Amino acid sequence: MNSSSRPTVRSLAQLLHLSRTTVSEALRDQPRVSRRTRERVKEAARAAGYRVNPLASSILSEIRRTRLSTFHGVLAAVSLDEPARPRFPGPYWLNLLRGASERAAELGFQLERFMVGQRGLSVHRLDTILQSRGIRGVLIMPAWGRPDFTQLSWTNYTGVYADYLIDLPALHSVCPDHPRGMMVAMTRLFDLGFRRPGLVLLRQESNRLQHRWLAGFLAFRHIHREMAAVPPLILSDMAREPFMRWFRKNRPDVVLGHRAEMISWMTECGARVPETHGFCCLNIHLNTDPCAGLDQQPYHVGVQSVELLIAQIRHNAYGIPELPCNTTVPSRWVDGPTLKARAPLPPSGL
Repeated sequence: MNSSSRPTVRSLAQLLHLSRTTVSEALRDQPRVSRRTRERVKEAARAAGYRVNPLASSILSEIRRTRLSTFHGVLAAVSLDEPARPRFPGPYWLNLLRGASERAAELGFQLERFMVGQRGLSVHRLDTILQSRGIRGVLIMPAWGRPDFTQLSWTNYTGVYADYLIDLPALHSVCPDHPRGMMVAMTRLFDLGFRRPGLVLLRQESNRLQHRWLAGFLAFRHIHREMAAVPPLILSDMAREPFMRWFRKNRPDVVLGHRAEMISWMTECGARVPETHGFCCLNIHLNTDPCAGLDQQPYHVGVQSVELLIAQIRHNAYGIPELPCNTTVPSRWVDGPTLKARAPLPPSGL
């Protein structure tokens, strides 16, 4: 190779006695090229001072996109078989999957579902299938517990978790903006005249989100000192008796939580929703009965997750990221039959 000329894929191919396609795929770490050949090509590229031209790559990608079929490949949507998970899969999960699937199709990819767990594949078996089929994008669907995908050969994949936090391994994630959503809900309740809000959460869910709902609730109440300090109820299981004891003792005028069955427990305690008390659902997609509360917009969580996943594929950003980042999607307030104004009050201004 002439030392005065800039190294190219063509010159590397001539030097190594390989085809340009093989060299190009090796530089992009494509698994169809053997590991030994990939290492050989990369070593030669480093020695020659080869650098990818991002503008040229972008132009070539666009040429291929318009010249060839719009189908670019398959992405994996991986869920965990978790028998302890309540109401799985529910409307939230299904709407997220729909958003991811539809956006993937718009961008030329097919999203294929896989399940890992007792009734599904082992992580090792999933790894074998993904590699054999050349699937390089992995969307991990929301899990109830702590998902562990460390056994996947991540040098071959790029991954996104469609929930708040994953650390086995630490990947980029996309999820609802829980603190901002709580501020939206509390502002709405304040403007409706509620002054004794009570928060009910499952311990597992609160732990999984690193108490982001609770933090937003307490922060809002701290700023608005006219609100009573009703202690939040954190339950191991969504159980009737401890809820009713808490409700009778602390007398909240509105309950914030995820499960609409709490309305019937409030009724047993003498409340009439929405006449005397209110209920605000933190995730309206978890219940079939209409409620006032937050639409966490799972469809758009799915859309953003797939867009991030495909962007990483297009930038050849495979492996575990050095700096995993979290993208949040704002929740949307939805009026419903479980809330009504208690008295005309000036708006909070938040």
